[in-house]
Amino acid sequence: MKTHWSQDGYLRAWLFAAHAHRGQALSGMDLPYTTHIGSVAMEVIAALTIETIPTPDLAVQCALLHDVLEDTAVTYDQLQTEFGAAVAAGVLALSKDPNLPTSRQMADSLARIQRQPSAVWVVKLADRISNLQSPPAHWSPAKIRGYREEALKIHQALHLASPLLADRLATKIEAYRAFCPE
Repeated sequence: MKTHWSQDGYLRAWLFAAHAHRGQALSGMDLPYTTHIGSVAMEVIAALTIETIPTPDLAVQCALLHDVLEDTAVTYDQLQTEFGAAVAAGVLALSKDPNLPTSRQMADSLARIQRQPSAVWVVKLADRISNLQSPPAHWSPAKIRGYREEALKIHQALHLASPLLADRLATKIEAYRAFCPE
């Protein structure tokens, strides 16, 4: 069953994210950061055309806004004022806590995501699908392996939210093995 989402809500979130990420580029690439945002939103929308995901507007808006708290000057209060409490809470859960040691940030974020509606879980699956491309040239073999291991943890924790995205993530994780030196 197809799930409907608001094109007007998409456009509001897209323009907000595009403004917030203005001037940012993808790491190691000559592409605007919004390329990543669009990729994550595309994955979510593809899932929404096939699966029933409750609160589809929450999923789409969080997909577009998922990095604004972590990577821009946008504040939680701004996000809550513009998009409401549910979107702000979802984006906050999707953001790593910079006050924690790096080694604990993903586990903390996954625990916070799991307390959110499944629409937020879907965004994290889509985010990692989008990120499992060729790693930046400056990444060490250990960082590449660690990134793949994180993806496995994301899959394990959130796979029930979307069989489609869980399968896509599993396929991407397997393909990413080619970048992991033994």
